[in-house]
Amino acid sequence: MLIFIITNIFSLNLEKPKIYKNQEINNWIMSEKLDGIRAYWDGKSLYTKNGNKIFAPTSFTNNFPPFELDGELWSKRDDFENIQSIVLDKVPSSKWSEITYNIFEAPNAKGNFYKRLKKIKDWFDKNPNIKVNIIKQIQCKNKKELDDFLEKIVLLKGEGVIIKNPNLEYVNKRSKNSLKVKKFYDEEGIVQRINYNNEKMKSLEIKLNNGIFFNLGNGFSDKQRLNPPKIGEQITFKYYDLTKNGKPKFASFLRVRKQE
Repeated sequence: MLIFIITNIFSLNLEKPKIYKNQEINNWIMSEKLDGIRAYWDGKSLYTKNGNKIFAPTSFTNNFPPFELDGELWSKRDDFENIQSIVLDKVPSSKWSEITYNIFEAPNAKGNFYKRLKKIKDWFDKNPNIKVNIIKQIQCKNKKELDDFLEKIVLLKGEGVIIKNPNLEYVNKRSKNSLKVKKFYDEEGIVQRINYNNEKMKSLEIKLNNGIFFNLGNGFSDKQRLNPPKIGEQITFKYYDLTKNGKPKFASFLRVRKQE
């Protein structure tokens, strides 16, 4: 019951970005969106975005502040499955040495984004931790600078960009003043059924969070078709748009995702 309560409080009280769709972003602040495990520090412990405790070594959280932090547990680009296996293990292993905490917010701190970042920087200047990075923020003058930055990140095998209005107070909800920018979108769904063709998986029937069902047949290796994700597992896929019925267009499998 305690986990249930924590999960709902945390999942509701973090600022979440909306999807960028050519909104006005001149003179906003942009940064790379890291493809890791989002981690919330409540002043004592780390939790996933769904409120499940992360069992980090005490050495990892040494000198963390008594106030809230939000960031990404990450190692390097194109390494999500490794990050997931390390971070979501209930018994922390020596592989935590590969992980860093890349901070992008101080939830519920007073002041605009610049002041919130300064609060974080001031703390770690006085209380250093080699596992902590404060994600670099770049001023974006216009859409061309955003497009150029996104292209650079994609070429480096990065996930995308976060751009936000730096002049506003923190809000603990999905915000139109914080946007994620990608070449494609990604989403999670639950495997409902496995469709076979001559003993090899042809496609998976997936149920989305909004209750929509669709068949996912692209993006699988031959090995994955012989040993597909199991019914009930959560998978991540990418897609480029939605049909008028809300089904993903040009969807492609990415990975099985552990429960965060």
